Amino acid sequence: MTKKVEAKNANVSYKDFQALHDINLVLENEKIYGLIGRNGAGKTSLLSLLAGYRKATSGEVEMVGETIFENEKAMSQITFVYQSDYKDNHDTIHKYFDLAERYRPTFDRTYAEQLAKVFQLPLNKPLKTLSAGMQSAFQVTIGLANRTPITIFDEAYQGMDAPTREIFYNEILEEQSRYPRTFILSTHLISEMEYLFDEVLVVHQGKLILQEQVDTLLERGYSVTGPTHDVLEAVSGLHVLNEEQLGGTKSVMLYGELTKEKEDEIKRKELDIGTISLHDLFIHLTKEGL
Repeated sequence: MTKKVEAKNANVSYKDFQALHDINLVLENEKIYGLIGRNGAGKTSLLSLLAGYRKATSGEVEMVGETIFENEKAMSQITFVYQSDYKDNHDTIHKYFDLAERYRPTFDRTYAEQLAKVFQLPLNKPLKTLSAGMQSAFQVTIGLANRTPITIFDEAYQGMDAPTREIFYNEILEEQSRYPRTFILSTHLISEMEYLFDEVLVVHQGKLILQEQVDTLLERGYSVTGPTHDVLEAVSGLHVLNEEQLGGTKSVMLYGELTKEKEDEIKRKELDIGTISLHDLFIHLTKEGL
């Protein structure tokens, strides 16, 4: 699988504030990436770089070896969907489809109209008159139907209710099967969306602290529960993320490789080994960093 996008020591500064610090990453073709981070971590700044909307203060962001920023050829292969304010927009969805069909060679109008029916979008009403949920559904419709090689969604589905988001998630998977591409999904809805991701990127305080396949990441997070003394002995020297105590029972959340030797020790002590969700791992990894 070939790489599609690469960032090399990319930094972004706004006057005296550095939003991104030495970002190095490689995104491959035909993968779905989940981008997660706390509020203000730098997610939107990073996505703006990857979409070519912003130039790195220093460093490089490239698509197949070519700089993305102000590169018409590269940017034509990217769709960046983010929350927009349509309160003064009198255009209809139908008109937006006309524009997309004119300026996006990969735009599939038939698919866009199918999605509009699924999302129950009125094609001839001004966008300003639509609910927040319908506006979000319109945005993801454009993003999906553009069918560009790189499709980025920056929390653009926040206005949707749960059933509508589920339709969107299913469409992501179906589209990846029909027209494989690179998807990047920025979200706070980690528990709801983690099944979509092939890899996860974690941004914390402007730094990319982790890029890992989801399955591999989840294997590195685990819990050990049992009598306090035995648990403390078993986890000595390991990377502890969190501890909880209930009476004489202790549960410890850990991050790192569980070696066969350590696993055998835990089992000899008859302690319970449990799994940790991506959501919980994210909370504790960004609480203290790696």
